[in-house]
Amino acid sequence: MAMAALRREGRRFAPLISPRPITAVRSSPLYPTLEDEGPLGLRHISTQVVRNRMKSVKNIQKITKAMKMVAASKLRAIQTKTENSRGLWQPFTALLGDLPSADVKKNVVVTISSDKGLCGGINSTSVKISKGLHKLNSGPEKETKYVILGEKAKAQLVRDSKKDIELIITELQKNPLNYTQVSVLADEILKNVEYDALRIVFNKFQSVVSFVPTVSTVLSPEIVEREAESGGKLGDLDSYEVEGGETKGEILQNLAEFQFSCTMFNAVLENACSEQGARMSAMDSSSRNAGDMLDRLTLTYNRTRQASITTELIEIISGASALEG
Repeated sequence: MAMAALRREGRRFAPLISPRPITAVRSSPLYPTLEDEGPLGLRHISTQVVRNRMKSVKNIQKITKAMKMVAASKLRAIQTKTENSRGLWQPFTALLGDLPSADVKKNVVVTISSDKGLCGGINSTSVKISKGLHKLNSGPEKETKYVILGEKAKAQLVRDSKKDIELIITELQKNPLNYTQVSVLADEILKNVEYDALRIVFNKFQSVVSFVPTVSTVLSPEIVEREAESGGKLGDLDSYEVEGGETKGEILQNLAEFQFSCTMFNAVLENACSEQGARMSAMDSSSRNAGDMLDRLTLTYNRTRQASITTELIEIISGASALEG
């Protein structure tokens, strides 16, 4: 009897608790209509979606904060080596000079980049400068080749300059950088490449948020001797006295090889330092952006949840009012 009476009461009040009157109640500016919300039950799914998104953003924020700390730790270790290495190539620059405008036939652009990403635009900058040097030193009687250090420069230059790549070296920072490791790489480059001028492209470290794209030029012994005889900036070489049984050409050969290895060592360290500084800045920006996104998602979640609670209260009150009426 009780169940039959309940069914009868339900049939009697069914028109009063149908979705149409509730839609009319929700049509105020404070509450969207069912057409705006979509199918029934979507509001409960949307809160779950927002919760999942908040969880994902929190996980990403944890990762970026950890990567920032790792980059800061590596930066402190490399920065001291970088500052000490600057004293190696400066005497060679004072003696042999750095002549980027030297007109030679065989140019080799040594592009130094990183093996890993998430470090801002330092790799793109190096590649752009390398392409500019390649275009500037190209001509009918000139030859310009690439020597690439790092996966990121390789990925960008292989697409449109594959035929001009002479040598590719990757995983340079797999082990801690030292002069012995870099000098072996420099010796391998000198053995496999014919050059009149080596133009080393790298990012010089200034601060955590600042690095300067730099080009260092190392001339071959023949070009150095030619520039010295022409009376240019290298004309003072003839004023030095040569002791021992070695000729001037042999001394210039040894100096050019040592200059290249010292310049390469400094360039690799400068670029590694710039990479860690750029990665530290990028991860710090990512962490802040994740925090801002988390704040917006939290606000959206609270609003959605409050709207869901308010809607349920309206339904209960409407149903109770209908029953009382």
